[in-house]
Amino acid sequence: MMGKILGSVILASALIAGAALYYLQVYGFYQEVDAPAEGVMLLPLASTEAEVIPMDAYQAIDADSSPIRYRACFTTPYSLALLTETFQMVENATPRNAPGWFDCFDAAAIGAELDAGTALTFLSQKNIHFGVDRVVAITQDGRGYVWHELNDCGEKAYDGTIVGEECPPLPTRNAPTE
Repeated sequence: MMGKILGSVILASALIAGAALYYLQVYGFYQEVDAPAEGVMLLPLASTEAEVIPMDAYQAIDADSSPIRYRACFTTPYSLALLTETFQMVENATPRNAPGWFDCFDAAAIGAELDAGTALTFLSQKNIHFGVDRVVAITQDGRGYVWHELNDCGEKAYDGTIVGEECPPLPTRNAPTE
């Protein structure tokens, strides 16, 4: 009889912990974010100063728990031809999955459009957080998607490789006081 009670307690604890973990991963850390005051920005080909592109219907989520959890959707009247002639493109960018409840951002559909050539990716901001770039994908029909992606410095820093001189200095952590 004691074994059944103990087994039930362990099973109930596992179910509660599993439900809490699921909630925290999918809902708990995310919050909706307002459109940036400066708007959606892209880096021009001939400058290091980002330029604002016109946008509408902006929706975004972010989480403080990770610098790569940012996702956003918007629309823009700019054509792909104008964008490719004006702004820096990003090669091999892969959209990251968003929580299922953030239904405007479907990473698989965005990836399929990138593979088909009906969407292109552009650099919005380099090192928005250490080792993380903001990437913007825009489709032929003017739908835009934003996410954060590790750059070379971020991949080096997070896998333990020595960061070279071409990377910005690592952010300092607050050392414990004695």
